[in-house]
Formats: sequence, C-alpha cells, structure tokens
Amino acid sequence: MTHRHYGNYAPPHPIPPALPRADRSDYTVAGHWLLARLGKRVLRPGGVRLTRALLADAGVSNADVVELAPGLGRTAAEILARSPRSYLGVELDPDAADIVALVAGQGNVTVGDAAHTGLPDGSADVVIGESLLTMHDGDVKEAIVAEAVRLLRPGGRYAVHELAMAPDTVAEAADIAGELAGAALTKARPMTVGDWQQLLTAAGLTVERVRTRRASPLALRRQLADEGIWGTIRFAVQLAMHPAARSRVRQLRASYARHRRHLAAVALLASKPAGA
Repeated sequence: MTHRHYGNYAPPHPIPPALPRADRSDYTVAGHWLLARLGKRVLRPGGVRLTRALLADAGVSNADVVELAPGLGRTAAEILARSPRSYLGVELDPDAADIVALVAGQGNVTVGDAAHTGLPDGSADVVIGESLLTMHDGDVKEAIVAEAVRLLRPGGRYAVHELAMAPDTVAEAADIAGELAGAALTKARPMTVGDWQQLLTAAGLTVERVRTRRASPLALRRQLADEGIWGTIRFAVQLAMHPAARSRVRQLRASYARHRRHLAAVALLASKPAGA
C-alpha cells in the first residue's frame, strides 16, 4: 500500500491538482468523476442533507474520525467543521487525495485501500464511508466493513451512506443494478435496505439508526440544495459545452427516473459492541 501523508492538509504542490481520471474521455470516465468534471461537488445519493444527518447521528465532534474514500473532500469539510479530535482520510486515488488535501482545511490524508488501510487496530471512534460499498461486489463490501470494524474502538460508530433499492422481483433487481452500472460505467451494486443492515450485523455491528431519502442526485431541486444556485449554473454551462458529457448525464438521469420508485439513498449508523 502506498501512503502519502499531508499533515494539516498541506497541499503537495502549489497549483490546483487535476481531477481524478483526467486522462479519460467524457465517454469512458466513471460517472461520478464525470459529474465532478462538470462541477458537481456533492456526489452522494442522498445529497448533503442526508450526509449532515448521518454526521449528527455519528457524533463526530471531539472524536477520532477516519473517512474511507473521501473523494473530493466535501464530507471531509463537513466533518472538520464539527471539530473532531482528529481526522484522517484514506483515499485510493492519488489525485482525489490531493484535492482533499486542498479543500478540507485541517487533518491528514493518506493514499490507501479502504479494505486494507494499514492503520492500527482500535484507532477510531468513528469510521465513515459514503458511496463506497455500493461500488463493490459482495466480497469487497465485506472486506471494507471488516476493516472498519477493526479500526473502531469498542463502542465506536460506523456510518455509511449508500444507494438502496426496493425491487419487486429478483430479475428487476438485476436489471436495476445492470442499468445503473452501464450508465455510470462502474460496478454499481446497490442492495435493499434490509441487505445493507444484514451486511453490517454479519460483521458483528449493531445497527442503531437507518435513514432513507429519495435518490435523485441529478434532479434540479436536489442540485440547487446541494450545489447552490451558482454551482447549479456552473454545472449547466459545463454540460452545454461538452456534448459527450451531456449524453452521458442524460443517460444517468433517465436511469434514475425510470427506476425512481425502486431506488433510495440510505444512511445507516452501526456501533461496535463495548466488549468487542
């Protein structure tokens, strides 16, 4: 595992870093990085509102917090605004880690794998991951959850924000997952809310709270709530200037709209037993 430490988020170079996968075309880059390229900064299915509710549930103030896959650092900034005792982001993509180092303000970032962080056992009061487990198959989901459990102290909290689905049939579940994965060019693997809870309890955690919200990350109302009016305008302008990106975003919007009755964002807070 490669580590690059940025104590107190000192940027590794004086100019703004490139966005992740800058070498990929708009046709081939993963959907979340495409949206970031267009100016979108909130990349979680339930938007900033669900993220803030999750952070309130997790109790990050005066806590040692580890965030797995912080992406562009939007949630890192929210965490640091709540005065944790310490913050450490573990990000696999070096370019994304550079961005977190610039935007988050205080703390540390390391380049590493969420399933194998190399951090000490019992080093965190809170572990947070958003839109991370959804992107992986079952065995990797389990490995990431196991790593979060290892990092937590007894009584610590694991907070996740993911994409959930409520299909009518098994075949429909496969259709939804396949269409989203194809539109986003990722391994998107959402699960039912019950399956998300089972994933956490199977790792020895106790689910304390479950919140759900409509998954509509590209709807205009959500855009305005998450990005503000100027961020929404910036996104629209970029979309107008990039035909390939516009085509991809239309496909993503169509997928979410087609399955809106069966998709939701879910935030779960689970605790590690005090005696564990």
